[in-house]
Amino acid sequence: MQNAKDTFYITLRDRIATINPARTVLVRGQSRPGVLVEENELASAFDQHDAFRLRWTTTNIDSRGSLPLVTMRCEIHYATAGNSGNGGMDRGRLLTAMDAELAAAINAIPQRTAKNRYSAAGPTATTTNIFWNDVTFASTEVEGELLRRTATVDVYSYQEAGEL
Repeated sequence: MQNAKDTFYITLRDRIATINPARTVLVRGQSRPGVLVEENELASAFDQHDAFRLRWTTTNIDSRGSLPLVTMRCEIHYATAGNSGNGGMDRGRLLTAMDAELAAAINAIPQRTAKNRYSAAGPTATTTNIFWNDVTFASTEVEGELLRRTATVDVYSYQEAGEL
């Protein structure tokens, strides 16, 4: 399951960086594409505005096939307060822009990629792919000056021998 999570994150991160290279975050002094994974970051680093934050929630395993099919739900949280130069009055436009970036990245064809194993030595291909469905957007939440949204996507992978 970890290989599928890592592969989905890398794919989404690279697609977002291509769609909007200006969407970046500063983590431990380094500028990175604006996609973070909660379980991989310090709590102080992952709640940044104008970035996408991935949270893995539910996992189901169907063991009826020759390889178990794993379905994992990924929630993608994001928020914006708008630009300070505009007094935050553009926050609706900026949230809509983030919606469009996320939809373009996730719904782009192909909605699959080769699953990789990531280690200190670098990525190595496994024998299967991951694939995912279209993104679903929840309604906008207002929290003070922030507009927040949560989107969800289900990510599927076959669990190969030796995978965690």
